[in-house]
Amino acid sequence: MPTAPHPQNTDELFRALQENHRRPYGRSRTVTAEELTEAAEQFAEPVPLVHALLELQEAYAYGSEPRKSPVVFARLLALFDEQPDIFDERLRHTLFWRFKWVANALVALPEMPLTSVRQWLTEMRDRYEKAGLELQPYYGQAYRLAAHTGEDSALAFELWAGRPRTRLSDCEACEICERALYHLAADDDERALRAWEPVLAGKESCQEEPARSVSHALLPLLRTGRTDEARALHLTGYRACRRNPSMSGEVGRHLEFCALTGNEARGLELLAENRNLFDDVDSPQDLLAFLTGVEVLLRRVESLGHGELPAAGYPGRTWTVAALRAEVRGRADDLAARFDARNGTTAHSDRRRARLDRGPLLEALELTLRSRALDDVVPAAVPAAARTAPSVPEELPELITRSRALDEQGHPDATACWARLRVLVAAPGYVHPDDPAVGPLVRLRADLLADEANSAGHKDEFAVAAALHEEAAVLYDDAMEPGHAALARARALLAGAQVGPQSTDSSDAAEATTAALNNAYAAIVRLHEEVSGLAPYQEAQLLRLRATVLGLRFQTTRDEEQAAPVHAEVDLLSELAVRHNFAGQLSGAGLLRTSTYALSGDLSAAGTEIDALRDRLRADGPAWHLPRTLGLRARIQFALKNAEAAHADLAEALQLAAEWPADAVDTARLHSELAEVCMHLGRPDEALRHLTRSAELALPHGSRTDAFCTYSNAAQLSLDLGRVEDCIALLDSLLAEPDVTAGELGDRLVAQLRLTRARALRAGDDLKAATAEFAALAAESADWDDDLGSHVGIAAETAVLLAQSGEFERARQAADQALAAHARAPRYEHLSFCLRELARLHAQQQGSEGLADALTVLADASRVADQARAAGYESHHRSLDSALAYEYGRVNAYAGTYEAALAALEKALTLLGEPGPDKDRADEWAECVRLAAVVEGIYLKRSALALTRLNEAVPRLTALGHTEEARPLTSLAAQLRDEG
Repeated sequence: MPTAPHPQNTDELFRALQENHRRPYGRSRTVTAEELTEAAEQFAEPVPLVHALLELQEAYAYGSEPRKSPVVFARLLALFDEQPDIFDERLRHTLFWRFKWVANALVALPEMPLTSVRQWLTEMRDRYEKAGLELQPYYGQAYRLAAHTGEDSALAFELWAGRPRTRLSDCEACEICERALYHLAADDDERALRAWEPVLAGKESCQEEPARSVSHALLPLLRTGRTDEARALHLTGYRACRRNPSMSGEVGRHLEFCALTGNEARGLELLAENRNLFDDVDSPQDLLAFLTGVEVLLRRVESLGHGELPAAGYPGRTWTVAALRAEVRGRADDLAARFDARNGTTAHSDRRRARLDRGPLLEALELTLRSRALDDVVPAAVPAAARTAPSVPEELPELITRSRALDEQGHPDATACWARLRVLVAAPGYVHPDDPAVGPLVRLRADLLADEANSAGHKDEFAVAAALHEEAAVLYDDAMEPGHAALARARALLAGAQVGPQSTDSSDAAEATTAALNNAYAAIVRLHEEVSGLAPYQEAQLLRLRATVLGLRFQTTRDEEQAAPVHAEVDLLSELAVRHNFAGQLSGAGLLRTSTYALSGDLSAAGTEIDALRDRLRADGPAWHLPRTLGLRARIQFALKNAEAAHADLAEALQLAAEWPADAVDTARLHSELAEVCMHLGRPDEALRHLTRSAELALPHGSRTDAFCTYSNAAQLSLDLGRVEDCIALLDSLLAEPDVTAGELGDRLVAQLRLTRARALRAGDDLKAATAEFAALAAESADWDDDLGSHVGIAAETAVLLAQSGEFERARQAADQALAAHARAPRYEHLSFCLRELARLHAQQQGSEGLADALTVLADASRVADQARAAGYESHHRSLDSALAYEYGRVNAYAGTYEAALAALEKALTLLGEPGPDKDRADEWAECVRLAAVVEGIYLKRSALALTRLNEAVPRLTALGHTEEARPLTSLAAQLRDEG
């Protein structure tokens, strides 16, 4: 089925070729190029066919289909021989350039005899000589063949490298890479890196560079101690080649880099992202490079004892690391053997063996903000290695009784015991112990359900937790355990009350939550009164639940009258805990009391209570309560404006938390709170580390939505810090998570992650990728009837990006979308900025020809400003009216209508008034003065008036302390005096 309409004439064909040329390389572009070539054959004119064939050859060459490229070129060469006059200078240059493409394609095919490759090189040399062209490009191809076969490469290098470059030489960046690889093959890392410097520094580039050079330079950089540079280049270089079949070898080298720097988990993640390459790479040479990199990674993972981990491999089946490694090894060995047989050398097998035998170069190199170990990617069905602390009894009766005893204490090690029991009970042939101390199987099944329910509650999955607790209660009834049944029902009531209400109105939601908590409390009290024979620890747990419900009610209502009932319940709990020496419940009572004081605004009482609790826990335990206690103490210190003390408490809490499972002591929250304190103390890099650690801990153990929100904050912070590639790498990793790709995470949260990524791409000057993402988000957000304001912002940013790329028609369409949504959900500042930028770009890029369009856009911006004024809206930043007047001035200046520009700038200055102490306002005023003086003095040749303007403005600014803002005006005045 055709992928595009069939061109009816040559104009339509050329437009279709241009449109296809803008597409990324891949199967879609190649298929379209094939269809357009067929269409070109229907026209009598041969020139359109030449253009179509050139487009088709490029699609094959960069789509990693080397077998087809020479066939297309043969047709082009035949046309050139038959009708040389139809090839103008540009087409002729392209034809001779692509002799090199065919040579590269033939070398990449092991089934192509070496004699045929050499015959083609001879053909190339003869054609160049006949056309009067210099032979440096020919010798470049001869060197590449020698380097490929491993024979006579030194002589071939000298014959090529010693010749001057010509118009048909490979670009400077590609030749630099070849020279560097020559030195690298001679084990001279330093010389190779010196050769690479212009490319790695971004001074030389092309379509393939610097991505190709970066992938080869990673290991030499590590070997020479330049780890920071290697890390940075890995992030930028990988993004440039991922999922690209024509750069599969480069992807393989990035996988190898991960394997040799302690980043095996990231390597598996990148392998999954590039799974398409197992099928899409048609070039045997590229495939060999890719598969060898894959095998280096898989071999390393297997050597670390993780051969049973799942791995992304060939489609059609699931793979483990070990199975995929065996498959890859067989295929890569075969490819290397075929090349060596064709070449009559052992070069490819030797190079492959050298890569596979290379040991780790660093034990651990933090490549991304989301550094993970292999244990972190173990699937749920394969329990990850726990911390070394808990010892789980081997004997089943002892394991059951131990689990229950730890659970009664609230001890974190109970989790590991229940996990072990869950595996044993689920195993085929499980036989329950016939032991009165253990009880019946139904009791154990109830225990396991209760533990599962508690885990769901910790993840804020309250509806799930409530259902599981109810199910456990029924089983406890069957087991004749009324106390446990009552506790399970009480916990179900608490969880059910925490299920979020449906209303989106905050006051309605609070009212509904309060009612649910009131009902839950009353029901729990009735349960407590009705059940008989409660053990003391069960009664303490019920009292704890009662106090917790009232604490949540107080937190929801913030009604001071609700504090006293909380204190009353906490007093009952404390009294019982002291009487029976329940240290954990006594600590829990102290935390509830402290939180209630803090919510009441009595920070002094809260501080006294938490200090006493901290001292008691340090003396008597339980030790696992101390991290939470220090975390609460830090929150109180922070509220008391003592950020340093809060930082110290949280740092100690994290140190102690390392002794316990992360979910048991809420380590994720401690990291999150420390991040907030670090931001307050002006330590954003430290805050970023704690944010990412918080999110990574919350991902498996807490609410995944909360974890992704924390990651979103971390991504935004990294972008704010200028760590653009870190931001992109983090978001790429998150967006590849299974629940994201499966659509299980909230679509708005995913959109926020994508929006931050798009902004990071823009900040990294990848305008093409940024524009594509913004455009996709603008299309999706158009359906957000409940959040049209966000659509206004996204569509507005999209319009600006499209305009920056010169796509003004699409930019106008995006701006119209923003205007339409703004009519229903006003976003005055965001839209005004977008329209002003759109107008500026029209005038800046198109000059006088763009003035009419620019003024039309500014008229829209004027209407937005009028609407804001009528609505009584006050701008948070620049005044919309003064900013608009300034933009009228700038647009007219770009278009050369200087009198109109000066009049607009005078209006802007009138609207701004005199500068004051505010720095931002002074900066805006100074910029208006500067541009007015430029228009007046330089373009309108009224330098005396411009100097008067500047000489009056500078003293005003300096008198207010705005010396930085005055400096450009002083400089401009000096320029005008010199030119006058």
